[in-house]
Order: sequence, then structure tokens, then C-alpha cells
Amino acid sequence: MQASQLQNRFEKIRSNKAFELFVIGVILFSALLVGAKTYDMPSTVNQITNLLDWFISAFFLVELTIRFLAERRKLDFFKSFWNWFDTIIVLVSLLPLENSDTALIARLVRVFRVLRMISIIPELRILLVSLMKALPQLGYVMLLMFIIFYIYAAIGSTLFEQINPVLWGDITISLLTLFRVMTFEDWTDYRYTFFSKIHPYTFDRLRIFIKVVFNTRPFGMSHDSCLRSQNNRNQTIYV
Repeated sequence: MQASQLQNRFEKIRSNKAFELFVIGVILFSALLVGAKTYDMPSTVNQITNLLDWFISAFFLVELTIRFLAERRKLDFFKSFWNWFDTIIVLVSLLPLENSDTALIARLVRVFRVLRMISIIPELRILLVSLMKALPQLGYVMLLMFIIFYIYAAIGSTLFEQINPVLWGDITISLLTLFRVMTFEDWTDYRYTFFSKIHPYTFDRLRIFIKVVFNTRPFGMSHDSCLRSQNNRNQTIYV
């Protein structure tokens, strides 16, 4: 009975919203502490940061123990991938590796402690699972983007090779130029280069044409949907 009451207390602590927020705060503070260690600081400040780091690791161990003891069946704790991830991160963080040759590994592992946010916040886990399920569709999106890039790179290489062979000399360079324009890297330099060779109003006419094409399609789709809804209403009336 005493063990059951103790387990109920651990379960209440684990499901407590304030405890969850406190753990999230400690994880964020841990991430800030890792970033602070990248600066050159006095030895006293380094000692304080190392002490805080050990306190954070000890707190994570206590938090992990509470989550383990709150399980009705202790083996169920190890059925979750995120519990295994938390356990490995916490145990490696507790190893005294600061003055050894593997100190770099210990620091890198402590950087990954911020990923414990995923195991603490259910919404982040749902988002991650959704992203993993969307990876196959994302591959088709990337394939479609490559096809579009390839077409416009071929067109650009054909039309603009004589104007600027450095940017449009072949299909490979044209692909790189389009990627740089898409990421806004020096795209204004490309613009000024072509404005000195062609009439500037050419791009305005092209933009108007593109707007007309893309605005006509939604109008046609909405018109078709209106006709379908009208036909459905007529069928409903006559039936």
C-alpha cells in the first residue's frame, strides 16, 4: 500500500503542468549555458558554469527517475524511443569527461539535451511524426522543383548565354544561378546586369502576363464549382 501511494505521488508529479514547465525551463537554460561556454570567460565564471552544468545534469537524472518510478509497469518505460534517448543523454552528461581526451564528446552530447524538449512536449512529437510521414511526398515536391529549375535553367542558358556566359554559360551554371536568385544572394546584381542589356519594361509585361494566367485559372475553377453546385440544387429540387 505504501509503495502504491508513493507511485501515485510520482505519477502526479510527472503529470503536473508546473513540473513540466519547470523541466522545459531547465532545458532552455541548459541550452543557453552551452552557448555561454563558447565565449572566453574568466576562470571563476567557467567554474560557476561547470557547477551549474552538473546541477542541471543531476536534476535531469532526478526527473528521469521520477518518470521511471511513475510507470505502473517499469518495462513500459523502455518501450519508448524518447525514454531511451533521454536516458542515454542524461547518463553520458553525468560522466566525468571534462579533463579527458573525450571531453569534446561530452560537450557535444550536452548540446543535444535541448532535443529533450521533443520528449517533454507532446505537440513537438506529433509535429515530428507528421514530418517523418510527409517525407515521401516531400521527395516528389523536390523532384517537381528540380524539373522546373531544369526547364528554366535550359531556357536561361539559351537566351542569356551571349549576355553573360559567367552566369548562364551552361546548364550547370544556370542551375546554380537560379538557386542563388531563389535564395536572394546577389540577385540585384543579376537584375542590373540584364537591365543594361534589355528594356526594363519587359519584366513588367511578363509579370502582367503571369498574373493574368494565374488569376484566370482560379476564376475558371470557381465558375465550374458554381455550375456544379447549381446543378446539384436543381437535382435536389426535382427529386
